[in-house]
Amino acid sequence: MILVFGGTTEGRKAVQTLEEAGKHFYYSTKTGEQVLTLHHGVRVDGAMDAAAMQLFCREHTIRLLIDAAHPFATRLHATVASVAYTLGLPLIRYERTFPQRDDSVEWVDGIGDILWFEAPQRVLSALGVQSIARLKPLETAERHFLYRILPRESSIQLAHEQGATDEQICFYREDEDEEAELRRLQPDVLLLKESGLSGGFAEKVAAARKLGIRVVALRRPDYLSTIRPAVGDAWMTEHCQLVNGPRGLRRAVERVLPEFFPLRSGLTTGTCATAAVKAALQGLRGEEAERVWVTLPDGESVSVEIEAMGPGWATVIKDFSDDPDVTRGCRIKAEVSTPLPTSHEGEGAAEEKGRIRFLQGEGVGRVTLPGLGIAVGEPAINPVPRRMIEAEVRVMTAAAVDIRISVEHGRELAERTFNPRVGVVDGISIIGTTGIVTPLSNEAFVESIGRELEVACAIGCDAIGLASGKQGEEALLAAEPSLRVIHYGNFIGAALARAHALGFRRAVVGIMIGKAVKLAEGHLDTHSHKVLMNKMFLTAVATEAGVADAAAKINDITMARELWDVMPTAFFEALHTRCEAHCRRVFPTGELEIRLIQQP
Repeated sequence: MILVFGGTTEGRKAVQTLEEAGKHFYYSTKTGEQVLTLHHGVRVDGAMDAAAMQLFCREHTIRLLIDAAHPFATRLHATVASVAYTLGLPLIRYERTFPQRDDSVEWVDGIGDILWFEAPQRVLSALGVQSIARLKPLETAERHFLYRILPRESSIQLAHEQGATDEQICFYREDEDEEAELRRLQPDVLLLKESGLSGGFAEKVAAARKLGIRVVALRRPDYLSTIRPAVGDAWMTEHCQLVNGPRGLRRAVERVLPEFFPLRSGLTTGTCATAAVKAALQGLRGEEAERVWVTLPDGESVSVEIEAMGPGWATVIKDFSDDPDVTRGCRIKAEVSTPLPTSHEGEGAAEEKGRIRFLQGEGVGRVTLPGLGIAVGEPAINPVPRRMIEAEVRVMTAAAVDIRISVEHGRELAERTFNPRVGVVDGISIIGTTGIVTPLSNEAFVESIGRELEVACAIGCDAIGLASGKQGEEALLAAEPSLRVIHYGNFIGAALARAHALGFRRAVVGIMIGKAVKLAEGHLDTHSHKVLMNKMFLTAVATEAGVADAAAKINDITMARELWDVMPTAFFEALHTRCEAHCRRVFPTGELEIRLIQQP
């Protein structure tokens, strides 16, 4: 059982992540006023001190604490950490993402550090309702305060109790942007907390700067410094994990409670390669690291374990999910060097200084056909992983860098992938669009489908064949030998949607009866983990097709292929019509042909 402390945007995201498991957990807020829909989670409202928190954890067999509270809730952070320490529970801190500090902002550590000007001032405080009591003594005839609070009864009552008048109270308006709000209130000074991206800090600062408003911001408390007195460094290192997004949260939960989620997520080869490059650069500096943080394409950061490292090199073991994955457990190695620029003067020197060059390592493929977003002749490191690696490198150095990625047994593994079909030779590709492999998404497989379609488009194909596997491909080619055929596995919907987005004029879909009965019911992903043959649906199709007398035979079959033996032609025509209708949802224009394929 898991107990989450929320009441924030991060709390809401934590709920969404935990709900995916389909298991019970508890979500605690101080006031109970946060609007939130829970399906499996149970709300717990009301503040808890350390004793109440310990009692709750014991009575409800809590095995993990997640602190997703506001970054300035230092007392709660310390209490949660002390309870985790006392009860021997792991702790996950769901931290916000914070932008780089803006030099145009006056940063202070507390209200007492603010340097007030002598001129009359209209001050708008967005520090929260609980700060009003500390600001009231600063009010003067020349310094008028407005207090911006949440439009909640409890907040209004607390504001009044601290001395704020109705004329001083203003509310956060979700339907009004920051600039319009500031124009309406016309402050000379805006007081903010460093509330991070989810708190809209950057938008508030940008709006104030545009209007010439002075911005004073309280630096956020350092979380680890807040809890250190209660638990100590050794306990934090062993039992406390920091995350700043839903993907990292899921992985952290999987690490300490592997039974909570039914299936395990993993890292893409792109994320593993990025971590290896980052560790290799640290090795050049003489640094050592057991884990490094890698920024995913959506801005979230995840921690990746480093297997081994040295000056200019590092290895990462491929972290795999419960999806099929030919690279599971493989060793991914990065070697980096910072060669001296070949041109020291004149045109091109600056470009050479900041160049990042990718070199082909053993087990990583080489591109031989256009359409993959990578130049022919380059190592098969896909565009998104390249951008991830380049971003991490540029944070660490502005020098020219050569990067060589290798994958253990990559040449042999490539024979079990789609690489030979898209013109990638000598090894596998470094792939990944999100950085994380979500169970049952088969992200790598779907991406491979897209890559094959892009190659077909690049070499001039305006028609494409789609088949679930080898038998379907052979059937399509027997009827149309010049057709380029791509395997969609279970992802017929994803394949057709991508074909439509790329502008293919014609799509020919070959489908076996086992997948056809699922597609006919509207399932564009036919994976057996998600959908099974529905005999009641098939009986209804038979009735609508006017062959109700044959429908009784459906109850006696165990495999869909048996339908060929017991059902008349009209039944398959009805299935075909339904399959075509559902495929049109994702391939709305162009010529579409659905071919039911009978196994020999």
